[in-house]
Amino acid sequence: MTRGLIVGAVRSGAGKTTVALGLMRAFARRGLSVQPYKCGPDYIDPAFHAAATGRPSYNLDSWAMAPGLLADLVARHPADLIVTEGVMGLFDGAGGRGATSDIAASLGWPVVLVLDVKGQIETAAAVASGCANFRDDVGVAGVILNRVASARHLGMIRSAFDRVGIKLFGGLANDPRFALPERHLGLVQAIETADLETRLDAVADALQESVDLDAIRHVARPAKLAEPTTDGLRPPGQRIAVARDRAFSFFYPHLLDRWRRDGAEILPFSPLADEAPGARADAVWLPGGYPELHAGTLAAASRFLDGLRQAAARGVAIHGECGGYMVLGQGLEDADGRRHAMAGLLTLETSYARRRLHIGYRRARLRGECVLGPAGTEIMGHEFHYARTLSIGDEPLVDCRDVTGAVVPEAGARHRSVSGTFFHAISLRQA
Repeated sequence: MTRGLIVGAVRSGAGKTTVALGLMRAFARRGLSVQPYKCGPDYIDPAFHAAATGRPSYNLDSWAMAPGLLADLVARHPADLIVTEGVMGLFDGAGGRGATSDIAASLGWPVVLVLDVKGQIETAAAVASGCANFRDDVGVAGVILNRVASARHLGMIRSAFDRVGIKLFGGLANDPRFALPERHLGLVQAIETADLETRLDAVADALQESVDLDAIRHVARPAKLAEPTTDGLRPPGQRIAVARDRAFSFFYPHLLDRWRRDGAEILPFSPLADEAPGARADAVWLPGGYPELHAGTLAAASRFLDGLRQAAARGVAIHGECGGYMVLGQGLEDADGRRHAMAGLLTLETSYARRRLHIGYRRARLRGECVLGPAGTEIMGHEFHYARTLSIGDEPLVDCRDVTGAVVPEAGARHRSVSGTFFHAISLRQA
């Protein structure tokens, strides 16, 4: 059975993405098939994982996914080694669920802990010891240090680790070559990072020289899997036109896989290239992404917009998530306050000039039958964007709540066969 491990950290920004990518690339260069995963609701990091390994990366989300779905995602992708990147701090979740540690406990994978040790010596060992002893069902197999100042610095820290009895696999120096460019939703997308291969190889080279890769591979363990199940999120049609380009790239790959297994045909098209959804499509799906960065191009994409309108006139089911939802609206105001006319299939008006962060898991009950399922279906999803709704006049699509059960004003919208939400659907609610 495939053996796996999780790369975690005590906080965001400690270097777990850098280390995870370096490990993925280093082991792949050794000729191993490396299957990447990402804990939690993230679209950007998995694209970097795919570049590092040559294999698609899948999300493992213990808040939104039942144990059977987690098992299905792991069982369907055997490899020589699984490397899973954590999310936030090791024990940080939402409403007591959804942490990296929950995935580690559920699947039985050991944690390789990444510690940013700038300005630290013995404290790093104390932090590692605290993490190793915080939960009995989570095993910290060892530590990789990040931002090590010198060989002397590393030696002083190693002595402290020897005293607490935690394995120190090695450490990375503070090297600007490892940094990846960022924007407001996280890293700049992999497809936009021109020197990505050079960066991945640089991190892999550094890990090869300074970290015991053989010891890391040795601590990997087979997963403890529940009985595999699927999430039940049905295909929205038999032939589904899915927008895929730099403006529409936020899509959970397990959903596409499920739709294909159910016999649906996926018809990708690029709105940025002014491509209309395929005329054969009986459903159109606009994922999230960065439409605000390409609003002018999208507003001028007449074949794309006319194709959407013609599909809607034929009664084709059209659904947009987050950025795709905004494109289905009347207009989108960019960060500079310029309004760009969109498809006009919903009355929605949104703005990035008056930004406000919306983030968190969502549990949404469908008010009526739509592409997501029958009325009453409960969808588990996640919302993360900075857009502000200026106006909306369509029928609400869902009743939405957050992890605490509090009502979320964002209720999506529907008009005839067109619908949309700011949250991204992950799975159906499991009892």
